[in-house]
Amino acid sequence: MIGTGNFKEIIMRSQARCLKWKISKQRKFPLRTLKGNELYNHLEINSKLINISRSFMEILYDFLNGSGFSLYLTDKDGFVLSIIGDKDIIKFIAEVGIVEGADMSENSTGTNAIGTAIYENCSVQTSGGDHYITAYYIFTCSAAVIHNEEGSIIGCLNLTGRRQLAHPHSLGLIVAAVKSIENQLKVEKTQNELFIACQYLNKVMNSLNSGIFAVDTTGIIKAINKSACIMLDIKEEEVIYKNAEKVLANWKYILCEIIAGKAYENREINYPYKDKSKKFNFNAYPIKNKDNKIIGIVAIFNDIKSIYSLVNKYTDKNSSYNFHDIIGDSQELTKVIEQSKIIANSPSTVLIQGESGTGKELIAQSIHNNSSRSENSFIAINCGAIPTNLIESELFGYEDGAFTGAKRGGQPGKFELANGGTIFLDEIGEMPFEMQIHLLRVLEVSCFNRVGGNKPINIDVRIVAATNKDLKKEVKKGTFREDLYYRLNVIPIFVPPLRERCGDIDLLIEYFLRAKAIKLGKPIPKISPDIYEMLINYNWPGNVRELENCIENIVNMNGNTSFKFGNVSLEKNETVPSKEVFKYNMCTLEQWDQIAIKNCIKKCNGNITEASKVLGINRSTIYSKIKKHNS
Repeated sequence: MIGTGNFKEIIMRSQARCLKWKISKQRKFPLRTLKGNELYNHLEINSKLINISRSFMEILYDFLNGSGFSLYLTDKDGFVLSIIGDKDIIKFIAEVGIVEGADMSENSTGTNAIGTAIYENCSVQTSGGDHYITAYYIFTCSAAVIHNEEGSIIGCLNLTGRRQLAHPHSLGLIVAAVKSIENQLKVEKTQNELFIACQYLNKVMNSLNSGIFAVDTTGIIKAINKSACIMLDIKEEEVIYKNAEKVLANWKYILCEIIAGKAYENREINYPYKDKSKKFNFNAYPIKNKDNKIIGIVAIFNDIKSIYSLVNKYTDKNSSYNFHDIIGDSQELTKVIEQSKIIANSPSTVLIQGESGTGKELIAQSIHNNSSRSENSFIAINCGAIPTNLIESELFGYEDGAFTGAKRGGQPGKFELANGGTIFLDEIGEMPFEMQIHLLRVLEVSCFNRVGGNKPINIDVRIVAATNKDLKKEVKKGTFREDLYYRLNVIPIFVPPLRERCGDIDLLIEYFLRAKAIKLGKPIPKISPDIYEMLINYNWPGNVRELENCIENIVNMNGNTSFKFGNVSLEKNETVPSKEVFKYNMCTLEQWDQIAIKNCIKKCNGNITEASKVLGINRSTIYSKIKKHNS
């Protein structure tokens, strides 16, 4: 053995292990040699190690060619994977069974450079009697273990020749070769990780609907995704590694802004597109190296129209009502619903009139949700709730710098956001007179300019307006434009007040009792006869909204109420039974329903058709209730 003093201790420990394992010194061949499919599978498993190591083994052998040495690569367990060397020495060594597949571990071949190096996890050189088996005394071997990046042993490289050729530098050559192999393994791993990361990044970039491209500080486009190419109507090969001015004319200005530490987000830019221009929402962010130095920018942009559609899809939470959500089956309400269904898919303007609290917005939402525009936005705006000086910018938006306090980059208005859908102009009678002319023009030409802008914006919007005012009187008073009134009043719809919806109050009471009990987490309360009688006979000036609030009050107070019925008219609905009819002090809503129907049928001498007219409900409803009560 040639080397430091530590090698003596290593050899002594190994020899002691061989004695303990009762390995025969006269053994000539390794205990095990892999062959056939077993060897093939072993080579497949270690193919990466073999491929990387072979190139360094070949470089090393170029210096050793003809010197009487051969190189052996093994796996972590000591099985020989590959051999390179002089033919005569390879043949000579093969005579003692050291071939591809041979097990060179200490358990198999006693003390030897490969097995001992793997066992001790260090570089080892053995010569002559350092070997345990006497057949190997004629060799000198130098071996170094190969580690992966985590420090685990994955193989061993060994240089073997006749004992007379032993030299300390042999081990140095092997150690250097192993270091090169380990470094290359790290490089290969890094390159593989970079390739995988690049594949992931490309897949992610090309799966996004947003346009993305990256530019270095010299203006060269380094990457661009498919969505960007589609949006800009260009091909990747036309712009990749080309100057960014072909895609983004003001990239130098953007870069200067970012270098100065300014945010460049949510800007609107215009891009020339087929003799027109496209408007994009544009964001740019710095790309920095490990020293925090800006080396480029990444730009992300989206078609403004797509953004508006997406925003409307997720922020419009008020267009959820449909006709089947409207409670009531009175002739008056049924007529309104039937009219609304007929005109739902028309593009014509609708004017919904009715007292406050009658459910005008429910009708508007139901019209929208039953139209071909139902997949697009429903934008509601209360014309009476916006300050006069802001209503124009709220409706039509504004450009960058249009006025003091304007958001940088501009802001779209409600009409722009509603494009392709419906805009609901509630309380249209409260719109400032000077704004009415602007609205009239939009109704006539479907086009407008943002505040502070000069580029016309074309829109396709269905307008549904609502008011609790008599607009004809407002026209006579001079507070509402006559031409706008006639432009809005293409399809007039009148929502009746609750007091005129015969028979709907009891249905609404039943509905709100259940809904409010669920909302408040309380049981449905029993209502005393006198309270129920007042609910039926009260004329509800606040309409459905007032009734809803009253029922919530009753549920909160477990069947009692603090509500003040100021104008009860017992003559209003003669079909409601008086207190003497009831045998019990308290009745459920279902019992009241049963009593009311029976009394009405009795007064109509059993004529169901007449009773349905008096109660304001369909005959089929009466029959189903009778069947339910009798079951």
